[in-house]
Amino acid sequence: MALGATVYTFEVALNDADRGVYETLAFRVARHPSEHEGFLATRVLAYCLEYTEGLAFSRGGLSDPDEPALAIRDLTGVLKAWIEVGSPEGARLHRAAKAAPRVVVYPHRDTALLLGRLRGETIHRARDIEIREIDPALITGFAAVLDRRMSLDLAISDSHLYMSAGTTTLDGPLVLHALG
Repeated sequence: MALGATVYTFEVALNDADRGVYETLAFRVARHPSEHEGFLATRVLAYCLEYTEGLAFSRGGLSDPDEPALAIRDLTGVLKAWIEVGSPEGARLHRAAKAAPRVVVYPHRDTALLLGRLRGETIHRARDIEIREIDPALITGFAAVLDRRMSLDLAISDSHLYMSAGTTTLDGPLVLHALG
């Protein structure tokens, strides 16, 4: 018998001074049985860091390899941004760059290894793809306190993340890397 997904519910007070986004977010995320806690933590943070109208989780990367982990679509359904979480292959980013005007990757593990591997690949509009590295210690700390129902405070200022969940407070830099 196959295991089903576990649903996590988040309420996030988002204060993103870098983008001028101040919202209270309430959303649910399905965690696939094979999904590592660090990957889920990165998906949740990527959702908050990319929050805008039209942003949604998809089944991408886990059960549907042709879809991104997160996508931003306009009101007509046109794909505006393809947002990956993890360590995508060059061919996947090549397809993504052809499908969407903006492609962003949030690695959940060794960013230097990912960058080294991708620099040798032929990727459409590689110089335009954003690799946004969240501090690994922040991801690990967040993963350690993940609960099925969570309230978080997340502030972003000068490319630095500040997060509190209950009595746990975490912070770390958000570093932008380019492939080109």
